[in-house]
Amino acid sequence: MIRAGVVGHPVGHSKSPLIHNYWLDRYGVMARYDAFDVSPDGLAEFVKTAAEKGFAGFNVTVPHKVAVMDLLDDVSPAARRAGAVNTVVIRGDGTLFGDNTDGAGFLRNLADCRAGFDIRKAPAAVLGTGGAARGICAAMISAGVPEIRLVGRSPDKAERLAQSVGGNFKLFDWSDRHSALTGAGVLANATTLGMNGFDALDIDLDNLPQSAVVADLVYAPVETELLKRAKSKGLATADGLGMLLRQACPAFQAWFGAAPEITDELRNLVAR
Repeated sequence: MIRAGVVGHPVGHSKSPLIHNYWLDRYGVMARYDAFDVSPDGLAEFVKTAAEKGFAGFNVTVPHKVAVMDLLDDVSPAARRAGAVNTVVIRGDGTLFGDNTDGAGFLRNLADCRAGFDIRKAPAAVLGTGGAARGICAAMISAGVPEIRLVGRSPDKAERLAQSVGGNFKLFDWSDRHSALTGAGVLANATTLGMNGFDALDIDLDNLPQSAVVADLVYAPVETELLKRAKSKGLATADGLGMLLRQACPAFQAWFGAAPEITDELRNLVAR
């Protein structure tokens, strides 16, 4: 039986097994997808032995997205620009190829939430400077966004992200986050604020034009307070569950050869 999975530490919270096993059952693929809690010290051994254990590939989550890059034979331009890998494909010759589908999933989620959306038409405001922010910033730069207004609590982390990704960045202190929204076409929350168990995100949406899309990478809860407030102002919204599902699609297709469909049944299953 073909194997796949997600490797992280911890990894018990991951929704990826639910998503991929739903698709495996739906398309009749004789395979299984499991979660593997692997410490940083055990990552190299896991990667080294994956092919001989029958893996078609695996997803990578925190804290391994950066460290895994040095263990692979090749990585995609998207992964190289993001400085992180979230999907590994084991090729027929046994070599390991790393990709980053986070950014592509984010862009597809935006496009599906607003007809005619074009990332090239206006600046994007991104809250956060961690791995999630890195992936979506890299994708937006590659897609032609004219400017990214990066808002973070650590100026050093923001500067390092901007320099490593490249492109037109404007850096904002957290205290100036409200002004970063003026004229922005996208607001993306790539922090944990608004997630279950965390503080709410305090940001004034009045500076956003009506044409903007508000995206929250948080998917627990699916409808965050940020998204509720955006909807009350008539703004288009993109939830974190949509991104999670869309970033999973290319990995599934690369491993198993089927282009999976995101059904209402799957959304409801994952949202429970």
